[in-house]
Amino acid sequence: MPPSLPALKTDDGVRGASRPPAGGPGGRAPWLLALVALLIAPAPTRAADEVPGTGSNYGGVGLLEMRNARFRPDGVLEAGTALRHQRRFHFLSFQALPWLETTFRLTERLDGTTGAGMTNDRAFDVKVRLWEETDWRPALAVGLQDFIGTGLYSGEYVVASKRFGPLDATVGLGWGRLGTAADGQNPLAALSPRFEARPRDVDQGGSINTFQFFRGANAALFGGLEYSLPPVWSPWGEVDGLRAKVELSGDALRDERGGWPARSTGLRGEAASRVNYGLQWSNGWLDAGVQFVHGTDLLLRLSARLDPDRVPKVERPPPPAMGARPEAPAADPEAAVAAALRAIGFRPVRIRIEGQVARIAVAGGRQRTLARAAGRMLRAAQPHLPPGVERIVFSWRQAGVEVARLTLPRSAMEAAARGDGSAEEVFYASRLEAAGADDFGLIDGGRGFSWGLEPRFSTLFGDPSRTLRWQAQAVVGARAEFGHGLAVAGSLSQALAGNLGNAPASDSRLPGVRSEAARYAREGETAMPALYGERIWGLGPDVFARVTGGYLEPMFAGVSAEVLWRPHGRAWGVGVDVAQVAQRDYDQRFGLQGYNVTTGHVSVYGDLPWFGMYGVARAGRYLAGDWGATVEVGRRFRSGIEVGGFATLTDVPFKTFGEGSFDRGIYVRVPLDLFGIETRTVAPLTIRGVTRDGGARLGVDNPLWEVTREGRARGFEEGFGGFMR
Repeated sequence: MPPSLPALKTDDGVRGASRPPAGGPGGRAPWLLALVALLIAPAPTRAADEVPGTGSNYGGVGLLEMRNARFRPDGVLEAGTALRHQRRFHFLSFQALPWLETTFRLTERLDGTTGAGMTNDRAFDVKVRLWEETDWRPALAVGLQDFIGTGLYSGEYVVASKRFGPLDATVGLGWGRLGTAADGQNPLAALSPRFEARPRDVDQGGSINTFQFFRGANAALFGGLEYSLPPVWSPWGEVDGLRAKVELSGDALRDERGGWPARSTGLRGEAASRVNYGLQWSNGWLDAGVQFVHGTDLLLRLSARLDPDRVPKVERPPPPAMGARPEAPAADPEAAVAAALRAIGFRPVRIRIEGQVARIAVAGGRQRTLARAAGRMLRAAQPHLPPGVERIVFSWRQAGVEVARLTLPRSAMEAAARGDGSAEEVFYASRLEAAGADDFGLIDGGRGFSWGLEPRFSTLFGDPSRTLRWQAQAVVGARAEFGHGLAVAGSLSQALAGNLGNAPASDSRLPGVRSEAARYAREGETAMPALYGERIWGLGPDVFARVTGGYLEPMFAGVSAEVLWRPHGRAWGVGVDVAQVAQRDYDQRFGLQGYNVTTGHVSVYGDLPWFGMYGVARAGRYLAGDWGATVEVGRRFRSGIEVGGFATLTDVPFKTFGEGSFDRGIYVRVPLDLFGIETRTVAPLTIRGVTRDGGARLGVDNPLWEVTREGRARGFEEGFGGFMR
């Protein structure tokens, strides 16, 4: 896509012009000095945890435009929008860790180059808690605003907040955009002269300009008050959760006319007032507010929140009763167990009952986690197993390969079902073993057929004429398995709505491996996203292999091969994949274009020891022929929801890559079984700041890590509650 803003540059050594403090909206406010005194004074009681923070216009917790030192509860996701004349902010915030707030923001704004018309700007923010509030000290945080981007909103701040009953007081010091009010000289200049100059390089955006943090000739004070109002009467009952807010902003600009940040003087977009005020209402999941900002503009704000660890529960039927052991064995217990498993959606692969041990291998099923699949299997088999069977060896197979081997004590599950035990006791009494470690794990999976119909959404950022390009499709897919891990799968799609196909042509200087998404959408309204043959099998204990050939994804066809070593009880895995592919025609049918490439990566997967986090590091060759590496860090919650981010740097120079400078994004993955549907499907949402060609990876169905990850010890531990569901 064409860049949203032409390059505006000054020499790195140019110093921003000093602006002495002035009266009126640009000077120090006496009430802000009083705030400093309030923050130094001891609080009569500590109420920091009694009143939750509220959202700011830029996303994240704050006052109005300025941030404070408050944070959401750990893990909370918040999405919303703030609308005013000539600027609209759309944001997604994630409380990534108890002390780390992250925000992705998409801004529709006045075109600062022409002073007329609208364009868009993307930014990432972080805020870090330095310490929490006590009776005698305020909470303290430091933050970076728009630290990856064009620099139009780039700024840094240190902020303190202290609560006095219903009143929350905040004071801070801002640099960059947050220091344009220029209340005084940069205090860090006393440490080193280099802090006096703030290089201003507005280029393609996306690069991390660490050299400019906390730099500039000037800094500005900011602060404000947030007051929790008592319940207010209304004809519909009392309204609780209202907050009154007033702030003195450190940002003296109403809009970008005049060329900030390439220029710091003669700006025509200055605000009429630095004082902003508003009223905001908040409950357990929603924030809504109305404000008056910059002395001229009315602003409306709305956002919704979700705590992934406290997802609202959907009413669902109780799991089948466990039942008692039969008094006498069935005439053919193996056949009876097989029939019972088919009735609940499993495909029996092999059942052997010998003495006190029953070996049961199943494929398919609608359960997402190992524990839930094992619990359903045992409930179905219980009435048909001989009374003398004490141990069940459960072989769980997905996509034609054994991904987990679990030995279950029958008596522990029976005790939990009676209320004399628990899912946790079943977990500790069970034993997880290596997948594919013996002949039973490597047996032929047999034949099977499955199909499904689902919606699919595609998005595209980076088109200056539209904030978001999108397309909604209906996709029907089917998979036929023929045994020995062999399968044929494919899908058909029909575009239903959207404007993705109307995006302008790409200006990419690299092979158009992803930037031609609009043309694929336009010419492929009725399309064949995939049609391929595949084999997935086990090479040995916890070692898996995959070979896939055909039309692998909407844009590429060819052959892909992968090997993964994933020790079930370890916190890591290692994989290698390689593919030879050709670019498909834009109509996504059977034709191919002339572009061919060999691509592949070495990947390392690892569990991190904090907060359910994990990481993935990849290195290799990407679809545009570039070489580099990708780092991904994510967090998985007890509900199964995952939130994470990724970044890719390759040997493509930032200027050649184009707008965005390098590939990065965030993702949210939501298991659909949270909505009461018994399914293994996970709905992914990936948000890239801009879609370009550098750092693009091939997308194939059934990558081995995703196929096998629920069979690992960590997946089993995280989902052990599923035994009783």
